[in-house]
Amino acid sequence: MENKTDDLVNVILESYNKYDLTVRIDAEHMLNKDILIKVTEEIRRVLFPGFFDERRVRSEYIKFLIGERLEFIQYNLKKQIAKAFGTRDLCSGCQRSAINEKAEETTHKFIELIPKIREYLYTDIQAAYDGDPAAYSTDEIIFSYPGVFAITVYRIAHELWNLGVPMIPRIMTEYAHNITGIDIHPGASIGKYFFIDHGTGIVIGETTIIGNNVKIYQGVTLGALSTRKGQQLKGVKRHPTIGDNVTIYSGTTVLGGDTVIGNGATIGGNAFIVSSISEGMKVSVKTPELQYSTDQPQDNFFMWNI
Repeated sequence: MENKTDDLVNVILESYNKYDLTVRIDAEHMLNKDILIKVTEEIRRVLFPGFFDERRVRSEYIKFLIGERLEFIQYNLKKQIAKAFGTRDLCSGCQRSAINEKAEETTHKFIELIPKIREYLYTDIQAAYDGDPAAYSTDEIIFSYPGVFAITVYRIAHELWNLGVPMIPRIMTEYAHNITGIDIHPGASIGKYFFIDHGTGIVIGETTIIGNNVKIYQGVTLGALSTRKGQQLKGVKRHPTIGDNVTIYSGTTVLGGDTVIGNGATIGGNAFIVSSISEGMKVSVKTPELQYSTDQPQDNFFMWNI
């Protein structure tokens, strides 16, 4: 039995040599996903003090508490950013001291952006409350709305993306994607008063640009027309631009880097759009015709005749 186990181990070790893209043995610069999730949650606690704490946050201790949290964020985020900057593909041969210095500077710049992130999130919470008659308080929205969770993590990751931090922003947004079913690429540009209603199945691609006061529902895709060229499309504007005061209803797909949805437009549910829409336009799909059949009286069913 022991010999069989040894043989299996050797076969697996051979596969490590053969398929080296999936191996990081002895890797000096390896990110820790669990630590990054903890950092993300600590940043959320700084952004929404008192909401996600196990104990009541008292005003007389808030300065001490925030300082303690910032120390945790700075220490751990700096270490992870240094590892991201030090990967073999991005900084081969870089001196450790230079990597650490760059990581420390980047982390400091990010911490300075927390008030800006809070400003944007304030508008997002207000937009959710104003736009949803089912919401009875802003506390309810912060505690329970998956769209707010996804937007919060996106806003954090987006600032790191703008600071040139590799990999970490994607790990953060995929963490939110896994929990909410909302996939927002950290490279997307999203204005203030952004509201995601319900949210499951939403996809917002890397080069998407979204203006202010935009509301989108579940199942909306803001994607690329084609990704067949793969890495050749890196850096190309592949995803649509959404103007200010736009509403996009559930199940709609908007594709293409040249596609612009003009200010004030409303896109009805289940639309498929690959060309620009003028300002103020209302776009809807023709209501499908229902066909009813009595061939199977025990089954109450209907068919779409599109």
